[in-house]
Amino acid sequence: MCGIVGIISQQAAAQVIYDALLVLQHRGQDAAGIVVCDQNKLSLHKDNGQVSDVFHSRHMRKLVGKMGIGHVRYPTAGCSSSAEAQPFYVNSPYGITLAHNGNLTNVEKLKSELYQSDLRHINTESDTEVLLNVLAHELQSRGSLKLTADEIFTAVTETHKRIEGAYAVVAMLTGKGIIGFRDPRGIRPVVYGKRRRKSGYEYMIASESVALQTSGFELVADLKPGEAVYIDVEGNVHRQQCAADAQLNPCIFEYVYLARPDSIIDDIYVYKARLRMGVKLGRKILRLMPDHDIDVVIPIPDTSRPAAIELAYHLGVKFREGFIKNRYIGRTFIMPGQKLRKKSVRRKLNPIDIEFKGKTVLLVDDSIVRGTTSKQIIQMAREAGAKKVYIASAAPPVRYPNVYGIDMPASEELVAFGRNEQQVADYIGADWLIYQDLDDLIDAVQKGNRSIKGFDCSCFNGEYVTATVDIDYLDKIRRLRNDSAKEATEDQLNVVGMDLHNNA
Repeated sequence: MCGIVGIISQQAAAQVIYDALLVLQHRGQDAAGIVVCDQNKLSLHKDNGQVSDVFHSRHMRKLVGKMGIGHVRYPTAGCSSSAEAQPFYVNSPYGITLAHNGNLTNVEKLKSELYQSDLRHINTESDTEVLLNVLAHELQSRGSLKLTADEIFTAVTETHKRIEGAYAVVAMLTGKGIIGFRDPRGIRPVVYGKRRRKSGYEYMIASESVALQTSGFELVADLKPGEAVYIDVEGNVHRQQCAADAQLNPCIFEYVYLARPDSIIDDIYVYKARLRMGVKLGRKILRLMPDHDIDVVIPIPDTSRPAAIELAYHLGVKFREGFIKNRYIGRTFIMPGQKLRKKSVRRKLNPIDIEFKGKTVLLVDDSIVRGTTSKQIIQMAREAGAKKVYIASAAPPVRYPNVYGIDMPASEELVAFGRNEQQVADYIGADWLIYQDLDDLIDAVQKGNRSIKGFDCSCFNGEYVTATVDIDYLDKIRRLRNDSAKEATEDQLNVVGMDLHNNA
């Protein structure tokens, strides 16, 4: 999960990109980067950290140009090296910079092809660099000095044929324009929009519609699965379908947790989808426990709030804010390692004792992944005086890793893997646990756009919508993503840091 943005502007682009990245910060807190183009000159700044930490006035002053792209990064394999920060750059052909959200599932094969056939060297472990070099090769093979939209679309078509997985991409061709394209299953979101200026329109491509809205851009459309858009420096917009057999299967976890509630993804209002999740969950509770003893419904902030509001309404019980959130702590789900996650939960949330004392409390969360956070929050509720602590998940049990750009860990680190509901409840210390049914979740989201026939629900049902996800690939992901591997990487980085300090 990352955030991407690209802009063709009539004024300085860097500030608009910066503002858009702030709005997309929830999609990645590990690193950020901006590259802009002034005629044929590129200016790039990127580093580890959140947007406001990476970019200072001295950096922004050097980012001169009316066209550019930006990225916020979320580490999907535990690596926090600044070498992995995006956008990436390759000088041939044209000078291409690229940022992407998602994950390629045939990256090892592509690396071999790039070296042996395309004679291109890959310098990092990032699949974004691989994707950039595939696109660069296809442009070089088919493009001309006076690059046309048709040549770009042909290159994107050939890129689709070579790469597999989930990807929403924004790329900039130095002095020429920006490209956006989406994988043939539309797993990761990408939209584009426009805003009027005196001499014409400016255009933005972004991961979520909220990035457009906050900068005064009108949402034009989601990119369709396999579709590409090319916007040249003159402001001409070209769109074309570039993949055969494209089918929209968006990641349902975007609606559960990843996206901001004020975004619209594939014509579905995320906020409304989360409200409907609460309705479905409330109805299930009433079926299973019609004579429930719940005194109060309390959301685990922030993502679960819409579902909790509707759930409380349908149960006919009070809705209360029982936890105060420290806004300066990042999303614990996307922190690269168990040590950081454990340290951050109690720093992030503080209970309001009066809302818990002597009550049977129903906590509502968007999902339960590892169970570590849930366990600590339930303990906090008990310490605040709760008589009983129930917990409801707006999503079904997460039993399988996500391979499309969300760092869900190895199966054995998922609390629901190999456990039934009662066993999960016992593990996290809840008096009762209820999960959303997968059919209900799908219906809650699909109601916003009935033309979507299927979603990627792989983390819930283990059914992957692309072809190259097999046992060997899942084993590789397990070795990369398990927390012991991440903590070893963190320890290595700490040792390197100490050595550098001692030698300074």
